[in-house]
Amino acid sequence: MSNSPPILAGKDFAAPSVFAPENLLREARRQKNLQGSAIPEVCVLDPDGDIVRALAKTGRSVRSAGWACYHTELYEFEEAGGDFGIIGCAVGAPFAVLLAEQLFASGCRLLISMTSAGQILEEGPPPYFILIDRALRDEGTSYHYLAPAEFAEADGMLVEAAMSAFTTAKQPMTRGASWTTDAPFRETAAAIERARACAILAVEMEAAGLYAFAKARGKPVLCFAHVTNQMAVSEGDFEKGEADGSSASLRVIAIAAQAWRALSSRGGSQLHSVQD
Repeated sequence: MSNSPPILAGKDFAAPSVFAPENLLREARRQKNLQGSAIPEVCVLDPDGDIVRALAKTGRSVRSAGWACYHTELYEFEEAGGDFGIIGCAVGAPFAVLLAEQLFASGCRLLISMTSAGQILEEGPPPYFILIDRALRDEGTSYHYLAPAEFAEADGMLVEAAMSAFTTAKQPMTRGASWTTDAPFRETAAAIERARACAILAVEMEAAGLYAFAKARGKPVLCFAHVTNQMAVSEGDFEKGEADGSSASLRVIAIAAQAWRALSSRGGSQLHSVQD
């Protein structure tokens, strides 16, 4: 037995998984009698589900015929001239990465996560957006993809392209670090102060796992924190704005997707798989 905890012991990051998303999807398609039709090249994870509900309420989304996942429904919609897929209520790094693996195996080429987040360092009154450029790895999923380190980093070229696009579009956007946790109800005062000391702006539940997956697999992923709360320490928290923040979130998503498409057209989105 190793002296390391199981989550850190016996990892071979270069080894392929015996259980592969392509094989799972193959069996799901067989059992559900689905054809292997393509999904949109840009897909979105919406952990709160507010965007999915808003799109459904206004009749803007249709269920994807090609999505074979056992656990979720993928919906397709159009925004700013681009086609998107979206999955709601994918809360937490384990679920988000499980879906990321299957989305990229199904034809996704860019994944965007838009999660609500708690304020750590004040950047103004909520709600506002943060483009997460690194995430503190206080969760478990990232340790199955990358060797232990304090942070999981976003792809710098993709972040720079997105930030430039937000500036051009006059879309307010803060860039900075988040704290990814698996245990939101263990956000103690001491843990919050440690995060502040590391210049962390917000706390959320998915980014570290998604960025570790992205680096290990060489896939483009962008994670946004929609800072909507101060952890409910006073009444009136968790307000996202108009339409539960869905209109503002969709604008951010569309701009980020346009930035990625422009980067891809210039040949600048080549991410290299890293197994370290």
